[in-house]
Amino acid sequence: MELLFYLFSAVMILFGLGVVVSRNPVTSALCLVMSFVGLACLFIQLDAFFIGIIQILVYAGAVMVLFLFIIMLLDLKAEEGRQINYLALAGGLILCLVFVVQLGSVLTSFEAGDVGKTPQQPEMTTDKNPEGLSELAMERMAEKKLPDVHLVGWTLFTKYNFPLQVVAVLLLVSTIGVVLLSKRKLT
Repeated sequence: MELLFYLFSAVMILFGLGVVVSRNPVTSALCLVMSFVGLACLFIQLDAFFIGIIQILVYAGAVMVLFLFIIMLLDLKAEEGRQINYLALAGGLILCLVFVVQLGSVLTSFEAGDVGKTPQQPEMTTDKNPEGLSELAMERMAEKKLPDVHLVGWTLFTKYNFPLQVVAVLLLVSTIGVVLLSKRKLT
């Protein structure tokens, strides 16, 4: 189990570096997809199956397809070689060193714990139904099984329906804007 954690973490870090280092935007986007896959594997290893699957479907699937579509539509070329700015490189290396030192100090301040130990779930009662959940959801909660997908969907489409629709319209308008801007360049 620990070996898989290090393997998926290494995949994330290596492909994350590939995103930053690559000069070709398509290669950079594909490296980002692989980094998302490594993150999804870590979520699944933590028994967060829903978040892991959503990571693959939404980020590695839909969002990256949109990124690649926009990259292809705008016809971005690989970045040409240019002179290295040594001052910016030194500043970036100093910031990386500061980050590693801070991360090390935070990680050493915690006591070693049991990796396999899961936190206690809160008590789930079925006395009242304040959210108006379905009978299936209430039965699952009575069995001490949390219906993740049902609760997320219920909350998303009841409490947050308007913000969800606003984000959908915003994404649609931005995609149409990119298409219009790219067509204007071509003509």
